[in-house]
Amino acid sequence: MGGVTIRGISKSYTRGTMVLPPLDLDIADGELFFLLGPSGCGKSTLLRILAGLVTPDAGSIAFGSRDVTYLPPEKRHAAMVFQNYALWPHMTVAENVAFAPQSTGASRTESARRTADALAVVRMSDMAGRRVTALSGGQQQRVALARALAAEPELLLLDEPLSNLDARLRDEMRVEIRRICKERHLTALYVTHDRNEALSMADRLAVMREGRICQLGSPTEVYRRPASRFTASFLGDVNFIAGEADGRGGFATPIGVFALTGAAAGRSWAAVRPESIHFADQNAPGAFPARLVGRAFFGDRTEYRAETAAGTLVFNDSSYLDREKGEDCFLALSGGLAVVTE
Repeated sequence: MGGVTIRGISKSYTRGTMVLPPLDLDIADGELFFLLGPSGCGKSTLLRILAGLVTPDAGSIAFGSRDVTYLPPEKRHAAMVFQNYALWPHMTVAENVAFAPQSTGASRTESARRTADALAVVRMSDMAGRRVTALSGGQQQRVALARALAAEPELLLLDEPLSNLDARLRDEMRVEIRRICKERHLTALYVTHDRNEALSMADRLAVMREGRICQLGSPTEVYRRPASRFTASFLGDVNFIAGEADGRGGFATPIGVFALTGAAAGRSWAAVRPESIHFADQNAPGAFPARLVGRAFFGDRTEYRAETAAGTLVFNDSSYLDREKGEDCFLALSGGLAVVTE
């Protein structure tokens, strides 16, 4: 397809209130791209503009070299997987999937081929004759995905498709959706507010707030080097430590001087993830004193809260040490610190 090019796209549903201020974005051919942000940030509006369900106020959209800005949905060669599946309860699994190629004018033979192929990809071939009302939530989600695949789209759009599933099914479907997209070299745009989905599945992601992209990059880049307190907090638990960068790669804090992952100068905050803090010996490099003031056991790890000269820090430990509230200890930080803005 050649990817998706978005230039100056904006949208307002009420005069004077911008849901999407002018926005630029490029999605590469074959890329699984995520829009991540809180409710009301504009991510679903952008998705629906790409699908042709909402008309933008300004700007342009191209799929490869083809301008689709004002094309109707049926002429865009984009398929959407909805949050509520949008399956027809009176139809069988195969009939639901076949609706997509039939609606594009495919012959009966071609429709049957696409339907069988799509059901095989989502591993639902043996349930083709069942009514969708007899399926579990995870199975219905697979049928909705198969229907989108049977349309043979240039762009796959996914609108929080796993939000109605329980935790275990979400984990399974994350793996399946990424597998399918990569096997078929699909260009896909996935909207979610679930950071675990975005971090575990995306090739790249954009964190959105109030219609704007706060930060864009790979999951590793955005998680480990957040540009702002908002991005750092939205992508996971984080501690903010006040300090001063010296412009030479050092960051002075009340608990010591630490290396930075990027250049900075002046007073600011360092974002420190709970997994970057660990128990240490008193004489270990970078060790600082702390007192444990809380703990919570989660099975695979214990979460501790510790009072330090830099304030209360939250961190995780998976060593199964029985540390108790009120205990004095020494902690240390792993790796360099990422400095964030307000």
